[in-house]
Amino acid sequence: MGRKTWFSIPEKFRPLKDRINIVLSREMKEIESGVYLSKSLQEALELIKDRDLSSKVEHVYIIGGSSVYKEVMTGPYKCRLYLTRIMADFECDTFLPDIDEKVFQKIENPLNVPSGIHSENGINFQFEVYDKLQT
Repeated sequence: MGRKTWFSIPEKFRPLKDRINIVLSREMKEIESGVYLSKSLQEALELIKDRDLSSKVEHVYIIGGSSVYKEVMTGPYKCRLYLTRIMADFECDTFLPDIDEKVFQKIENPLNVPSGIHSENGINFQFEVYDKLQT
């Protein structure tokens, strides 16, 4: 996750439980114990290999922010996007980059992902999954 995403998580929930937390930041010099700090996505991926974390890591999940999403979506990384499409308009200051249909293919009826339109507190939403095409 990026620095802003890290700080958007309430302190009482940081670090996120039952997972390895890696924060990407070119500005931060230190972080609390048990959390890894990397200057880039590539450095974070290398950290997983170099620190022998690979035996503990089955998947890498990117949880924000927008520049990290953009890097993984446009870079040479194999990835799968799990998207919750909100069917309402809200004032926001952070956005997921556009999903290029030439680069990503929508997966119909993905395993273990609820289908159809759902509603919570009067807000409709649906889950979508995209796989990055091999180039």
